[in-house]
Amino acid sequence: MTYLSIIIIGVVVAVAFLFWVAKREARMYGTSTGEEFVGICKSAIETASQKENRKQKVLAMIQERGELSNIKIREELGVSSRTAVRYLDELEKENKVEQVGNTGRNVIYRLKS
Repeated sequence: MTYLSIIIIGVVVAVAFLFWVAKREARMYGTSTGEEFVGICKSAIETASQKENRKQKVLAMIQERGELSNIKIREELGVSSRTAVRYLDELEKENKVEQVGNTGRNVIYRLKS
């Protein structure tokens, strides 16, 4: 089986699952399956957009202050520690920031040179 086949099967399974969830929600709330499916997709897009906006805020904060700790990011964005770490990990993978220090309170992040 090729990777393309696996990807296609994964997409089909994901879409089928979304339709199943939409159908179940439609029965619960007396709406159409289409309305629920659109609502689910819209919610996912809004969540992804909000995440990207927060990551951009993190970059702006680091650029403004030179360096920033996880604690400051959590306080500024009003997110959990795990969420802040997830944003910072993604920004590191995108080569936009670098982590200075290994663990704990000594870790700070700054823009990658």
